[in-house]
Amino acid sequence: MQLKEAKARFINTWGQQGVSWGICRTMAQVHALLLISCRPLCADQIMEELNISRGNANMNIRALMDWGLIYKVPKEGPDRKEYFAAEKQMTVVFKQIVKQRKKRELDPIIDLLDECEDLKSSCPESQEFSKMVSDLKSFSQKADMALDNLIKLDSHWLSGTLLRMIK
Repeated sequence: MQLKEAKARFINTWGQQGVSWGICRTMAQVHALLLISCRPLCADQIMEELNISRGNANMNIRALMDWGLIYKVPKEGPDRKEYFAAEKQMTVVFKQIVKQRKKRELDPIIDLLDECEDLKSSCPESQEFSKMVSDLKSFSQKADMALDNLIKLDSHWLSGTLLRMIK
């Protein structure tokens, strides 16, 4: 396999997997492109490489910056374009993804369970509902604490533990 073909396959597969991870395909493809790029890229280069519109490129660049997965590279020389690079330390990438997924998926559930816990009825159905909400809240809070601890872990310990778990 040639480098160009390998890069294209990586970008397309990363994009397809991104949908499974809860992000749009193009956002994952922009991330993949910057992840494998040996130099920072500007929006025009991203647009050309992925064959996407300027609006699509800019929207996904902003989203990836919000996620903490890419960052602006300081400008050099007279070029007025902004250049972007991906965080390449995988433990940092992993932590950022966990942090964002927690914020988008788990935190709203915990908020909802807090609201549902205020149910003021004593019929058997409401008692069953309250018990389920309480159980879900307990589990969700434990997951929340586990994820917070995972995010706080030292990168070397995290990568070593993950590698041991995989083996």
